[in-house]
Amino acid sequence: MSENNNSNRLKVGITIGDTNGIGIEVALKAVGIPEMMDLCIPVIYGSSKVVSYHRNACNLPGFQINHTKSARNLKENMPNLVECIDQEIKVELGHPSKQAGQAAFLALESAVRDLKSGLIDALVTAPISKENIQSDQFHFPGHTEYLESAAGEGNRALMILCTSGLRVALATIHVPLSQVATSLTVEGIREKLRLFNASLKRDFNIDGPRIAVLSVNPHAGENGILGTEEHDIILPAMQQSLDEDGVQCFGPYAADGFFGARHYRRFDGVLAMYHDQGLAPFKTIAMDEGVNFTAGLPIVRTSPDHGTGYDIAGQGIANESSMRHAIYTAIDVCRNRVRYDEAHQNPLPKLFQDRGRDNVKLDLTKSE
Repeated sequence: MSENNNSNRLKVGITIGDTNGIGIEVALKAVGIPEMMDLCIPVIYGSSKVVSYHRNACNLPGFQINHTKSARNLKENMPNLVECIDQEIKVELGHPSKQAGQAAFLALESAVRDLKSGLIDALVTAPISKENIQSDQFHFPGHTEYLESAAGEGNRALMILCTSGLRVALATIHVPLSQVATSLTVEGIREKLRLFNASLKRDFNIDGPRIAVLSVNPHAGENGILGTEEHDIILPAMQQSLDEDGVQCFGPYAADGFFGARHYRRFDGVLAMYHDQGLAPFKTIAMDEGVNFTAGLPIVRTSPDHGTGYDIAGQGIANESSMRHAIYTAIDVCRNRVRYDEAHQNPLPKLFQDRGRDNVKLDLTKSE
């Protein structure tokens, strides 16, 4: 919880993303409904001039926004906008630019700083251009890797695409297809399974999660005819995860038949071996409501599952459903973590305190 939160509602930071894309439009649409204020206190990070430009260009309905220089001065009865971009930004809707990328980074940097200091409780990031955000300050393939470095505290991140009834995690993230096979290792897959299992329990409130593991080769390698990674890497990783980590994992399954037959409905999560193997079917199934969640880190971060949308920027037709669900998911994860941690905290200190020093000694070698 944030240090200055006098309300039961969480403070959710929302970065504006690429200023020439649809991020600001979907953010304004998502927070501009009365119901959102009943759930959280939205805190947009960006520039009021750029936000106003997008609001006018998209002909969005007006609502009051509290403009402030610091997340320490928020109002609880309306969305807030933290002014964190001092430089003038030229908005060129639909056209990638380095200036738009720099603005996206400034908003992200400011929001992460406030998240780490406890001024906000969760982070929702609007889409960026991975090319145009690159600079001396940002040299990462995407948000996930940046957040692992900036706020991970030594923990490893896991990308999970989620919607109701489907959660897809990735063994490799932003890796060229030509390097996927050589990037897969037994320990790497085992680590992802371990992180996925822990996240399903703590972040999604699932007891005893079942995880399906996809193969990397067509037809799961056809017993080595189409590749040996399943036998040499994936299966040993799964066996170790089951035996040593207690992860209930099944497979590896050929991705085409797995999704085509809707076998994902039988599992709580699916571990895909590479980016498009998991994201292509996921977005086909849940494009409008899909959410990208960064698991494994001490912070809570989500984002919509779409990109910058340059082709429709400024037209007022972008669908805000994914952004709205990203906010909902961030709230749910925060609450689930609190409940999980309370339920799994060490009960012994309280037990001894309740019994008193003169009570019967607890025998830890016996089970009831």
